[in-house]
Amino acid sequence: MTKKLLRTLAGERTDIPPVWMMRQAGRHLPEYRDTRTRAGDFLDLCYTPELAAEVTLQPIRRYDLDAAILFADILLVPDALGLEVRFIEGDGPRISTVTTHADFDALRAPDAIHDHLAPVYDTLRIVSGKLPSKTALIGFAGAPWTVATYMIAGKGTPGQGPAHALKTEQPGLFDALIEHLTDATISYLSAQIEAGAEVVKLFDSWAGSLCGEDFENYAIEPVRRIVGALKSLHPDTPVIAFPREAGMRYEGFARSTGADCVALDNSVDPVWAARHVQKDGPVQGNLAPHLLVAGGDTLIRETHLILEAFKAGPHVFNLGHGITPDANPDNVHLMIDAIRNWT
Repeated sequence: MTKKLLRTLAGERTDIPPVWMMRQAGRHLPEYRDTRTRAGDFLDLCYTPELAAEVTLQPIRRYDLDAAILFADILLVPDALGLEVRFIEGDGPRISTVTTHADFDALRAPDAIHDHLAPVYDTLRIVSGKLPSKTALIGFAGAPWTVATYMIAGKGTPGQGPAHALKTEQPGLFDALIEHLTDATISYLSAQIEAGAEVVKLFDSWAGSLCGEDFENYAIEPVRRIVGALKSLHPDTPVIAFPREAGMRYEGFARSTGADCVALDNSVDPVWAARHVQKDGPVQGNLAPHLLVAGGDTLIRETHLILEAFKAGPHVFNLGHGITPDANPDNVHLMIDAIRNWT
């Protein structure tokens, strides 16, 4: 096993950690913006394997990162389940909703999504054949709770109020939707692995809005089921889990779910996380994305503080959230140099 990311996710500590960035293939890169213009609609870009592969490879060419992550979107699963998904430039996604039993009954079965998602698997095959031998390939999906919030509200919402309301008012329907998404996610990620993904990641972007038993039932339990199923089917494929804004509940998350690595958002103190989260295995994170806009000595200093905090155990250097469109590519190079020249 020679790829640094895979060695780290297997529990090996390296003097210089592997590095990649969430949303590394995206709007901060001029080459991405050119490709996006050629593709037209965002979904067309996701579903055109040659273009999606090109976008996936762009940050690898520019930055020589240790991993590429599939260019796709967490809402491709609801799209494949039969909902109408649109992306409005400057205003985010819009999606037809599931708020009644009739809406739920109209969804496709979890194992009936693969023809629709075949272009995603083709993208992975193309990228797998073009990556440098040292570069790992990451597939991903949204975690069931986060995907459900969009399916219920029809868009992103502050506090995920509509999903919380459905959970309270129609718990049977809500639980059925979470179970449906859990099964679909298992099927989707398994197919990604078969197409060439060497690692998969679960993005639970809105996990932080779950409290008490709800966090256990909807942030932990679905991920535990997904990880367990994937480990049964693909025992050698590591899983990264990202319950964003989980706060103190990051502690024990790997033990509770079976995830090989826990990704941390940038609200978490890395010294605390090294003591309470890294003790259970590899961690990923957690530089604040705004530092790649500002750059300078502050970027270098904060990068070194994270490296110092996690140096005693396995660590994947990453951001605490996705890189922003206004990030400066020169600052990304500065960050990478600060990591790879760190002593």
